[in-house]
Amino acid sequence: MDPISQGTVGAVFAQSVANKSNIAKISIVGFLAGLAPDLDVLIRSSTDPVLFLEYHRQFTHSLFFIPLGALIVSAFIFPLVRKSLSFKTTYVASFLGYATHGLLDACTSYGTLLFWPFSHERITWNNISIVDPLLTIPALILLVVAVKTNRRRFSFFAVGWIVFYLGLGFVQYERAMSSVIQLAESRGHSAERMTLKPSFGNLILWKSIYQHEDHFYVDAIRAVRSPTWCAGESIKIFDYEYHLPDLEKNSQQREDIERFRWFSQDYLGFDSNKNLITDVRYSMIPNQIRPMWGLVIDERRGMNEHATWWASRSISDENLTLFKEMLLGDKCAEQ
Repeated sequence: MDPISQGTVGAVFAQSVANKSNIAKISIVGFLAGLAPDLDVLIRSSTDPVLFLEYHRQFTHSLFFIPLGALIVSAFIFPLVRKSLSFKTTYVASFLGYATHGLLDACTSYGTLLFWPFSHERITWNNISIVDPLLTIPALILLVVAVKTNRRRFSFFAVGWIVFYLGLGFVQYERAMSSVIQLAESRGHSAERMTLKPSFGNLILWKSIYQHEDHFYVDAIRAVRSPTWCAGESIKIFDYEYHLPDLEKNSQQREDIERFRWFSQDYLGFDSNKNLITDVRYSMIPNQIRPMWGLVIDERRGMNEHATWWASRSISDENLTLFKEMLLGDKCAEQ
């Protein structure tokens, strides 16, 4: 999730070991520990475009790395707080803050290696958007109130809100999933596999993707009292023989595609206009296929040359209006 959310959740849980004399400093320790795992974004290469995808949300986010990660954070922070906090208290606060990070990230659709090094499966619970103000703002307000009043009860209120909201995400996920299954059946499709994720900043409008034969079908599901759906688009699943027949089998670009396949959980499409391998899971508008990132492939490149990373997160005013209308239900039909 976004840094503010990660820091806030880390601070809220760290406050559970605070007392009236150190609640502010404990909050800072927890906030910094909640941010620390994302330092893995510094692991990148100017020549290898996929390296940062492989290492972001990898070992620093593993459940098994938490004790060591908390120890590293404590070692950096303790010299600054040693006059008011013991090392034990600093470590426990760091542990609680650090431990929240990977679990919160796993609630999103990006994929988190919670069980590294024993498993390289990208865990995705898909019950919250990568950015969701309705989770973060109430928790942040309660965090500040707890610090201002020196009362941990507000910390526990914040924990309660976080748990409630994430639980609500699971409920909404199940409701939206039922609608996707009905939608596929209404089209006479057999959904061989499917994924579902909330759209930006809410638990109402969801992006659904399911595979039928050699195509992915992308739609938006509005999960309210009477679920509605916004019909979307379809795309042929990426296939070497069909899309890139001349790409050498042992080339570096082909290896990059397979690494990208692992990252995208095998939801690969192809944009022929850009010669772009796309991650079908992500788009700015939930019922569209227009990609946010991918790999540009050039079959004329040498065997040892990497593909080129491409990304675009811009959204036009027209699409922003469309998103708002879909969120409010103006563009969706009842099932």
